[in-house]
Amino acid sequence: MRLKLVPLDTTIDFFAIRRVTFGASLVAMIASVLVFAIIGLNFGIDFRGGTSIRTEAQNPVEVGAYRDAVQPLGLGDVAITEVFDPNFRADQHVAMIRIQAQDGEEAVTPEVIAQVESALQNLDDTLRFTAVESVGPKVSGELIRAAIIAVTLALAAVLFYIWLRFEWQFSVGAVAALVHDIVLTIGIFSILQIRFDLAIIAALLTIVGYSLNDTVVVFDRVRENLIKYKKRPLKEVLNLSINETLSRTVMTSITTLLALLALFVLGGDVIRGFVFAMIWGVIVGTYSSVYVASAVLLMLGVTRDWSKEKDDKSGGTQFGKSEA
Repeated sequence: MRLKLVPLDTTIDFFAIRRVTFGASLVAMIASVLVFAIIGLNFGIDFRGGTSIRTEAQNPVEVGAYRDAVQPLGLGDVAITEVFDPNFRADQHVAMIRIQAQDGEEAVTPEVIAQVESALQNLDDTLRFTAVESVGPKVSGELIRAAIIAVTLALAAVLFYIWLRFEWQFSVGAVAALVHDIVLTIGIFSILQIRFDLAIIAALLTIVGYSLNDTVVVFDRVRENLIKYKKRPLKEVLNLSINETLSRTVMTSITTLLALLALFVLGGDVIRGFVFAMIWGVIVGTYSSVYVASAVLLMLGVTRDWSKEKDDKSGGTQFGKSEA
């Protein structure tokens, strides 16, 4: 018995309220930009600068206990992660503690580091501090620039790829959807003031890939149906294509969300921001594939002169002789 989340013969008119949905997307993007400009992001240590302390102990690392020991010091953003390496001895337990730079300081002062060491050694007397490294504002600024360049290059590569595979109208629609997803993700992080670090940049790039995959699946079916149904209006072809791929879209989104929700609940504080970005990205990415990418394609229109159609008697594809 096969599970069907969506009937195979759906006939939903996705563009019946396209002005409302597209307008809502524009308003949400503008609001996200304004919130980002006014409130800004809660940058983590990677972007604000700070100090990393590497510890080693004979007893197993208890991240929660470490965090409870450091919290009374009032150091702000403190990230604690356990380091795993197959080359470690059985009694070698390593942790990485990252502390954000305090106000007016480029890095954590020696006095603060001494306080952290004292608090943790009271927790575990076998604890040793093997390395202390600081990240200054200059390095943080370079990381911000590198992150912006990475996202920009990803969008440019998507634009070029879709342009080559389809038509320029398709590429504009795909990039519009990706920009929509990224802007809304940054907006929600600004509103909720969730810590924004390099892991979130990785999440943004992953969202770009997920959203693009969903959009390309729809666009590929649109291209097939434009050839198959040469006389149908573009709106009908788009609706047909989205309905035909709806079952796949819903199944992919739900299974991905199930895995992400499990990570969000059970994965711990270290990856919670990354997982939240992914959950948000899956939701807005699925939405934008239909209500942004396809809506932009509908507004721009598309040329139906498909390369070999004039020279090939079969119309250039297996659907060349079909017409509705």
